[in-house]
Amino acid sequence: MSDSIAIRPAEFRDAEQVFGLIKAYPDELLGRPIGDIVQNIDRFLVAEQDGAIVGTVSWHVLPEIGAPRHPFVEIKSLAVARECQGQGLGRDLVNRAIQRVTPMHPARIIALTFTPPFFKAMGFVEVPKEQLMHKIYTGCMSCTKYDSPFTCPEVAMALDLPA
Repeated sequence: MSDSIAIRPAEFRDAEQVFGLIKAYPDELLGRPIGDIVQNIDRFLVAEQDGAIVGTVSWHVLPEIGAPRHPFVEIKSLAVARECQGQGLGRDLVNRAIQRVTPMHPARIIALTFTPPFFKAMGFVEVPKEQLMHKIYTGCMSCTKYDSPFTCPEVAMALDLPA
């Protein structure tokens, strides 16, 4: 990654640039309303270069019924500006997100992605979507992009963490 790019927690002032960066990838990412970004700004990291947001990633804690026995955290909204791709910035953003959520001791970190080789290189393995039913019921069922979570072309990837 370039030394002139700094990864930091997102701030409210970053929301519009984060929104624009995510929106720049309509085929690769599900859009997020700006209100959702603002409400979850504490769950975003950004990569900044010369005052511009050139990368972002966020995470979402997936709910469980009852006491959390096997909590999952989903990596979401990973986007890197085209001119900054190929420098390891996406990898650095995901690693920093993992560092942020690891102290919560999730059992698993997941990602639904169109680029499984990227996540595989980071230690994630492909898993059947049926293993992620809580993700499907909380997010995928309301997706307006695909008819069914099981026909959606995104691949489910998981990184199991030690207990």
